[in-house]
Amino acid sequence: MTSMDDLSQALTQAVELHRKGDLAEAERLYLRVLAARSDHFDALQMLGLVRYQQKRLPEALSLLDAAVQAKPDFPPLLLNRGLVLDALDRRAEALASYDKALVLDPNYAEALHHRGLVLRGLARPAEALASFDQALAIRPGYVEDHYNRGNVLQDLKRPAEALASFDQALAIKPDHVGALNNRGLALLGLQRPADALASFERALAIRPDHVRALNNRGNTLQALRRPAEALAAYEKALAVQPAHAEALYNRGIVLRDLKRPAEALASFDRALSAAPNHVDAFNNRGIVLRDLDRPLEALASYDRALSIDPGYAEAHSNRSCLALLLGDFERGWEEFEWRWRVPDFAPWRRDFAQPLWRGDTPLAGRTILLHAEQGFGDAIQFVRYVPLVAARGAIVVLEVPPPLTALFSRIAGAARVVGRGEELPAFDCHCPLLSLPLAFNTRLDTIPATVPYLAASHDRVLKWEPRLPQTGQRRVGIAWAGNASFKGDQARSIGLARLSPLLAVAGIELVSLQRDLREGDSDILRSHPHVVHLGDAIEDFDDTAAVMSALDLVISSDTSVAHLAGALGKPVWILLQYAADWRWLRERGDNPWYPTARLFRQPEIDDWDSVVRRATDELSRA
Repeated sequence: MTSMDDLSQALTQAVELHRKGDLAEAERLYLRVLAARSDHFDALQMLGLVRYQQKRLPEALSLLDAAVQAKPDFPPLLLNRGLVLDALDRRAEALASYDKALVLDPNYAEALHHRGLVLRGLARPAEALASFDQALAIRPGYVEDHYNRGNVLQDLKRPAEALASFDQALAIKPDHVGALNNRGLALLGLQRPADALASFERALAIRPDHVRALNNRGNTLQALRRPAEALAAYEKALAVQPAHAEALYNRGIVLRDLKRPAEALASFDRALSAAPNHVDAFNNRGIVLRDLDRPLEALASYDRALSIDPGYAEAHSNRSCLALLLGDFERGWEEFEWRWRVPDFAPWRRDFAQPLWRGDTPLAGRTILLHAEQGFGDAIQFVRYVPLVAARGAIVVLEVPPPLTALFSRIAGAARVVGRGEELPAFDCHCPLLSLPLAFNTRLDTIPATVPYLAASHDRVLKWEPRLPQTGQRRVGIAWAGNASFKGDQARSIGLARLSPLLAVAGIELVSLQRDLREGDSDILRSHPHVVHLGDAIEDFDDTAAVMSALDLVISSDTSVAHLAGALGKPVWILLQYAADWRWLRERGDNPWYPTARLFRQPEIDDWDSVVRRATDELSRA
């Protein structure tokens, strides 16, 4: 028979070996004690800890439960039991175990700490914050409580307070890599990317192989519009962890920005191999396949995203544009309404008390507000529906961006045109302009395409005519760039440098319709003094329309200028990127929205040279 002294000596030796990390020998001695006395409390709980460290979690829980039977009111045991339950992903039970420990000892800081962690895991951040605050009231210098408090404040979207918590953690432990990394995330949330970059770089100076910091550094460089450096950061992260799904995903994003869609596609595919349900990777994979003009494959990728998350608004919105591109207007217009749930559309969302009109209720004698959304070109394209709405007996109030008010004031059917930001008159219902095709059940063969539906002011025409060339030669207007803040502007805007061969065509008078110049444009215009550049003298779209009315042809990239020329019924040549916007459809040189338009498409990605060469040749022969 083993004496109590022998058991005590064995237990003491086991605890010492356990403390030194010799789990195998500690385990042997704990088992020896339990063989002699199966209900030995200390041996049960200590062997339970060994099993926890060995990741033999069910055995650990069984041992700790047996210890609880022997001594149910011991807070450290309840804490350890909570740790095992949390590791088993039984968080609600872990929380209950921590709470029992805190009933016994309300100032048990370690239990408060782990309670906060499990509450965060249960997506209960406000309660987690309270738990960390209680823990810090007991031990204010514990760095991990400051760090985790910051994480919870991030979850609560309180980045300024999160930043303060991370800074407190770093005041205690300046080399806390997690705090430096998450501090950078808080700074990004505060729109301070340069400071965020410095925080990530401090983390990486301590641990150059910290994958999350490398990935976040890449995201920050992307936010700072430094895509080549962002790519290098993702590559470093992937050198450390080749299957890091987020780094692969973000690498795909930046490769697309760098106009390397085939490589972006490969990166998204690798991300999906690592994380098969990465819904954002499926969505962006679809975007890249669209860039590569592979719409059916893109459609399948959006479908995969939606099979994972049926309410994923951006995938719905992207899928709607593909349907419209392919001429499936029935599906496209219906799904196009998902755009209002996409954050990028928030600036145009209007939450009126009055109901949305979708074509299914009578309008006779009622006032309807039609309001513009997105870009100037969108408003110009879809304002064509105003006469159709008025024909249903409605009193139409049209709200548009101020640069369009004068031009739109003459459209048939508009009782009143209001600049956005002005006070609105009373109205009974409303509809965004780009929802009108749905309201009218528009199909390819029912597009309201009678042009012109816009006209220049006679007074403005008289104002501009004397300022234009009077040689009697053909007058050709040109525009080469759209709104620089538009996400896809890089792909759609040609730039004057690449359009310059057209400037050398003899026998024509060229008029620049480009109001805002970009870097290098002024130098090119100075070297071509025969090009009449009107620039800032054009105050609004009524001025542009008046100038166009005196032109024989307009040549433009995919901008509002192209839409305006089409709406005025002017001959217009539209120079399009390889995978053009949905409204230009696919593989056709005409367009059902604008009967006077001819489309010149890139045969390959970023091949503006052949587009300009073709337009130049045809202009020379015309």
